Formats: sequence, structure tokens, C-alpha cells
Amino acid sequence: MSSEPYIEMKSVRKVYPDGTIALRGVNFTVRKGEIVGLLGENGAGKTTLMKILSGLLPLTDGRIRVGGKTVQFDNPSDALRVGIGMVHQHFALVSTYTPVQNILLGQEAESVSPIQLLSFLKQKAAGERLVALAEEAGLSIPLDTPVELLSLGVRQRVEILKVLYRGTDVLILDEPTSSLTPIEVEELFRTLRKLKEAGRATIFITHKLKEVLEISDRIVVLRNGLVTGRIPTSKANPEKLAVMMVGKEVPRVTRERKAAGEPVLAVKDLQVISAFGSVAVKDLSFEVNAGEILGVAGVEGNGQSELVQALTGLRPKRSGEIQLNGMSIVGVGPKGLYKMGLAHIPEDKSRFGLALEFDVSENAILGRQWEPEFLLPLDRLNWNRITDFAQRLVKIFNVITPSLKTVARSLSGGNQQRLVVGRELSKRPTLVVAAHPTRGLDIASTLYIRELLIKMRDEGKGVLLISSDLDEVMQLSDRIAVIYDGEFLGVGKAEEFSRKEIGMMMGGVRLKR
Repeated sequence: MSSEPYIEMKSVRKVYPDGTIALRGVNFTVRKGEIVGLLGENGAGKTTLMKILSGLLPLTDGRIRVGGKTVQFDNPSDALRVGIGMVHQHFALVSTYTPVQNILLGQEAESVSPIQLLSFLKQKAAGERLVALAEEAGLSIPLDTPVELLSLGVRQRVEILKVLYRGTDVLILDEPTSSLTPIEVEELFRTLRKLKEAGRATIFITHKLKEVLEISDRIVVLRNGLVTGRIPTSKANPEKLAVMMVGKEVPRVTRERKAAGEPVLAVKDLQVISAFGSVAVKDLSFEVNAGEILGVAGVEGNGQSELVQALTGLRPKRSGEIQLNGMSIVGVGPKGLYKMGLAHIPEDKSRFGLALEFDVSENAILGRQWEPEFLLPLDRLNWNRITDFAQRLVKIFNVITPSLKTVARSLSGGNQQRLVVGRELSKRPTLVVAAHPTRGLDIASTLYIRELLIKMRDEGKGVLLISSDLDEVMQLSDRIAVIYDGEFLGVGKAEEFSRKEIGMMMGGVRLKR
């Protein structure tokens, strides 16, 4: 590793046109041949800082030096020319193209048409270079298979290879493990270590403390647009990092083992068809008991969304039986299921949980506006009662908002999720279906919502937790089911499975016991 910084960001400030201050004078350095972990809560400024470094955003003030020279980036191409490339959390690949075609896109000279560029000879020459580059970086990729047929882990390798193909010395990865199985995470880390041995640097943006402690050489922590900690990884631990991120010690989620009660949800031989006409859920049978959390682990896209939609009245089933509190829910919609005791924390709060242009008080009763408690004669809304209810909900569930008249779009992601969770849990349900309830949230909001789910379980509710975060599933669940390609490859008590076994099943390996 070089002792001199290859990249120096000095006194970097970013102020958006609406007056929001994202960065308040950040100093950040990277040396060749090192892996730097970049941590921070939602809104801390870490992604903004890296978007500036990769040419996606202009800085308001400060300077950037690369290789000892001051640079100014007007677009990502400028950053790529000096060896800096970023792989974003959401991949930018053309699904019907092969990896070679995707990597070549954007490489054409102005005088060469895309059709000429993607000719057989060009692809063959590029393929030979890509094979050598992939072997050097330890990236196993089928270069002639359409991207739509590749797993998420392989697609990520394509994105990394695409950046390396452009000659980058510094690789920026934004939440790179959010959709990977544990086995794919191990493969990614092997690649990063190979790149490090070759003298390349990696900036690893994440909220997963365990992973940053495993892969990085040193860690930089941002909070509220400022650097609040720099520490060699060898001297770091989760407790120290959490204090740097949050500003105070963060307690651990704990739960006691309790005996479960009778089933509140019973599913038998359930089949559900996806929006594309394929069978997304294949003959699933399981139960969720009162006083337990059943965690469903799996990489996204293996039937979880369709399963949740069928259970919550948003998608018809093809066949099978679903019973809630001993009663069939065939033909029952979301409103009827709520009356039967179901609460639903949806996987995407912005699309399915909130009306973003409605204010906080309106969203607090969304889906409940027909209840007598909130109505005057002639079915007019009783705003006095709605306001009283919204005030209680905001207080009980710690929703931070300037006022009840603030539109939901203006709230932070964590406070949007608290509003959704508060509304759903205030329905006094017997079953809670929680899909990715803490995805994208910071440490404090994640801890709060996990504690709420344990509280519901301790009060005798049944909780069906669907999450791609294996740590979350293992930490909260009494029983675990692992879903792959619409089937459960294993179901059992949480202590019966090792992390490695769950990871293997998430990757499609059926264990022999």
C-alpha cells in the first residue's frame, strides 16, 4: 500500500438548491492498495460525498486532488479518465444484452455507431480482454449469457468488471451486499482482496458493521455531513462504530424464548402466479403461530413479493388455502383482512405504504378512514379526532416531523417507515406481515422497528417477517424458513440452522439432514 494518498478531498461542502446542507467541510483520503469502509446513518452524506468523487454531483466548495493534481469533474467520464469508477446499489444493465455488450455500451467513439461497436469482431476482441481481466480480478462471469438470466451476484460482478474495463484504480461500491447471499458476499470479498493485491483501492459504502469490519483496512464515519470518526479496522468494534455513527451507545435487540400458541395463519399448498405469468409461489405450506416470529430468508426475487401479496389480499392465488384465525380468506380484500386482524408493513413504503403528497395526519389513518371513530354524520371526516389520533401515533412511535401538516414526502426514510409501522401496529392485529421492514434504515430506526416486532410477538401476536437481511432474520426469528425459487428449502427452529447452512439454501442448495 502506498503511504501517500492517491485521492485527497479537502474541505468538501455540498449545499443543494433548496438550502439543504449535505456536507459541511469533509476531508477524505484514499491510498492505492487499500479498502476504506465508509459508514454513516441515512442522510449522513456518505453517498453524496462519493457521487461528488465519481463526477455525478458538483461540489459547492472545497477541492479534489488525484495523483497530486487538482481536478474538477463535470460528469462521470471525467472521473473515469483519472481512474475513479462507482458501482451503484441499483445496477444499470440492459437485461437482454450479454455482459460483453453491456460493458461495451458507452465505449463507442462518436464516429462509430452502436451497431458497428457491437459487431461480432469487436465483441470477440473485447471478450478476450475481459476474460483476462476477469481472471486477474477473480470474477467468474459467463460473458455470452443475457444478463436477465444471471443471478444478482453475477450481475454485480458484471458492474465491477464494467468499471475495471475502463481502467479504474479506485472502485466505489455503494451498499454492494444488500441483495447478495452470504456465499456471494464471500465471493465479492475475495475479488476485493485480489484488487487490493493488484494495487487498486476500494471505497466500501455500507451500513453493515460486521461486513465493514471483515473487509476494510480502515473506516471513516460520517454524521450530519461531518467526519465523526477515523479508525484502523484492527482497533474498531461494532460498539465503537455505532457510537461514532449515532453519537451515543446503541443497545442490542434482545428477546426471550417463549412457547408459541395456536396458529393465527395457516397456508396449505399455495400457488401464486407472478405478473409475468410464471409460477412464483410453488405449493407452499406453513403456519405462523401466536407469540412467534417466523422469519423468511431469501434473496429478493424468489417469490417473496407474490407470497406477501397473496396473504394481504393484493394478488389472487392460483390454488391452495389460506386461513387467518381459522377462517378462509378466499376473495377477501385488504379492507376485509384488516377487519379480520391482519396488519401489513409493505416492502416499499413509498409505493405501497404512504400517499407521499398526503400529510402526516392523513397518512396516519390511511386505510382506516372509513372507521366510525374518524367520521361525522354523512360520512364526513372528523378532523378533530383524526388530529388527536395522529398526535398520539407520532408521539408513541417517535415519528419526527415539523407538524402533522407536513407531507409524507418531506419526512426522512426512517420517519416515513415509523409512520407506516405505527399506523399498522395501532390496528391491534393478531397477525403482522412485515416485508423488509428495516431496509435502507439507519441503526437507530432499525433497532426501534425490530424492538417493536419483538414486542408484538411478546404480546401474543403472530409475526411473519420477510427479509433479505440474514442478520435480521437470525436475530429476530423463533423459526426460520428459507425460500428459493418459490419453494421453502428448509423450515425449522432458528437454533437448528447455522449461518452457513442458511446461506447455502438462499443460493439454492437443498441440505441433506
